[in-house]
Amino acid sequence: MLYGIDIGGTKIEIAVFSENLEKLYAERVPTPHDSYENWIQTIVELVQRMDDIFCTKGQVGVGIPGFISKNTGIAEISNIPVANNRPILRDLTQALGREVRGENDANCFALSEALAIDPEGKKSVLGLILGTGFGAGFVFNGKLYAGENGMAGEIGHTPLSYPAIQLLGWDKAPIYQCGCGKKACLDSYLSGRGFARLYQDMYGQVATAQSIIEQFYAGDVKAVAFVDCFIELCAMSFASIITTLDPKVIVLGGGLSNFDYLYQAIPKKLSAYLLQTAKIPRLQKAEFGDAGGARGAAALWMK
Repeated sequence: MLYGIDIGGTKIEIAVFSENLEKLYAERVPTPHDSYENWIQTIVELVQRMDDIFCTKGQVGVGIPGFISKNTGIAEISNIPVANNRPILRDLTQALGREVRGENDANCFALSEALAIDPEGKKSVLGLILGTGFGAGFVFNGKLYAGENGMAGEIGHTPLSYPAIQLLGWDKAPIYQCGCGKKACLDSYLSGRGFARLYQDMYGQVATAQSIIEQFYAGDVKAVAFVDCFIELCAMSFASIITTLDPKVIVLGGGLSNFDYLYQAIPKKLSAYLLQTAKIPRLQKAEFGDAGGARGAAALWMK
């Protein structure tokens, strides 16, 4: 059995899969924030409960909202302070008495989707998450690319580009402080919270991402103008990533990926920001939605 654990700031979900990634069971609990020991113990208890239910000792993969240094084994998870700067894979391996593999949650998401799109591993697939934050995972020739230090795909912590600041207005572009300590990171703009925050700063109105989208479909003038601006911001930001990685397919996940208009509008804007000979990759919605993180974590054990 393969166990995939998707660890977030608010919940920890464990899912059990067969060897061919057929989902058999899932369970979730709140993420502890009181102590590292309780955080580790919560994961251990989930795994042991799955062992009892399925009468086996499953192989464990975890996806985290951060990255684990390949050199030191230390995890950087800023939104779970109790587990930040801790050797989580070493400690989980010791506590469970079996090897535990781990990856960035966006990498797990990308791996899950790539396996569905291209089981033969011949296409390059870029997974972009527009959720609480903005992150990416890249699968090339059927394998995850995590980089030298395990932080490849942390594109949410690259800054707004020159065209982006020009789009938002030189003298009025909101410059947000990011949780990583830097300013104007894409994470603060292309995420669900960034979508709502940007609308508030541009129009002086507080609204959720969902309500803005509903107003857009209803033809509200402000919402339509804002979405047009956001689409342009996505296109120029995605184009930089496409120029660097040249993927065959881009899969969107996270809450904003359910905004179906993105799949029509973004491809139409991309060519203005790409090289003339570039081919626009296929842009599609994630097949597995919120379950992709756990599925990809389990897939870390697939041959």
